[in-house]
Amino acid sequence: MAERFLVTGANGCIGAWVVKQLLEQGVEVTAFDLKADEHRHLLINEGVMPKAKWAYGDLTVAKDVEDAMTGVTHVIHLAALQVPFCRANPALGANVNVVGTVNIFEAAKKLGVNNISHASSIAVFGLAADYPDEKLASDAQRLPTTLYGVYKTAAEDVAKVYWSEYGIRSVGLRPHTVFGPGRDQGMTSQPSVAIEKAVLKEKFHVEYGGVLDFQYAPDVASAFILAARTNIDGAPVVNINGHVVGVSDFVEVVKAVTGFKELSYGTTQLPVVYSADSQPWIDLASPPPLTNLQDAIATSVRIFSNSSPTN
Repeated sequence: MAERFLVTGANGCIGAWVVKQLLEQGVEVTAFDLKADEHRHLLINEGVMPKAKWAYGDLTVAKDVEDAMTGVTHVIHLAALQVPFCRANPALGANVNVVGTVNIFEAAKKLGVNNISHASSIAVFGLAADYPDEKLASDAQRLPTTLYGVYKTAAEDVAKVYWSEYGIRSVGLRPHTVFGPGRDQGMTSQPSVAIEKAVLKEKFHVEYGGVLDFQYAPDVASAFILAARTNIDGAPVVNINGHVVGVSDFVEVVKAVTGFKELSYGTTQLPVVYSADSQPWIDLASPPPLTNLQDAIATSVRIFSNSSPTN
């Protein structure tokens, strides 16, 4: 049977890149989201909407999820409300991030779909000060400090129960600081915004400093595709790898690539773990090498430049 993918949260940053990559591979894609939102797709596809099958529905409504999943072979579940939205509306955050994940696995159980990758988050862990080792193990104690982290912790455990009780395979990935075109929401989106501002020649200040694990959005998208295709018994959840560098270093590369110098950054380290061990992911799926950081920023600059109003 030919592959057919369902991508939830298809209008988000990672989702838009997943849709793009799957279509470039010739795979049939059902792109599921709450409503139409074209701006990220247009940005990364040079102004052209991708030719996916669009399915608009509510992740918290079981029938909407089941209807979208009918006929697919693989699921990439990315849809979620991020930290600020969960804080502003905790009940809605729980509904989308936890009940929505339950709906995904219930539909998979009913329809016989057995290849699922899903997005967890580094937010399931606590503060950097909570751990004795600088590099955090995939199986380190989860100590979430936000409602978003609590909901993602619950979603990880939902996947494990659906494996133990119903034999539904899944792989969960925990992204950290995703960057690149399309990353325009969330606490750690500011370095991506800095790239776009440099293209537009607009002064910009990243409010924090310290070290983060920068993960290029197309690399993260390919990881979720690979995870969905990984036929392994169980429901492992693993950290994925990126470029562990200072915010200052990242911004300096943006300056060097664009020639725009009016970018600045703070000095405060965000209180999140910034170096997570990704060896279990490498052992599990043998992912391809990451895009070099400078190349990733240069490609991001090109994409933002092509979409600039002056072009």
